[in-house]
Amino acid sequence: MVHMEVTTIGAHEAKAHLFKLLEQVKRGRTFLITRRGRPVAELRPVAVADRRPRYGCDRGRVRLSPDFDAPLPTFDF
Repeated sequence: MVHMEVTTIGAHEAKAHLFKLLEQVKRGRTFLITRRGRPVAELRPVAVADRRPRYGCDRGRVRLSPDFDAPLPTFDF
């Protein structure tokens, strides 16, 4: 894991330059947003999980009954 330096920025400046900050965040940069010198928020990239299912990831979780493919009973109406 790469540790990146956190840049401190005031809330007013963050609001004025939000779109520029978001472009930098997309590249991995992190900002600590302060109000009157006190930290109030952190703007950082989100961790995106791989959403593709892995083959065999549900092994042992799914169980089929022995008659799962048996013909369904007919319904009389």
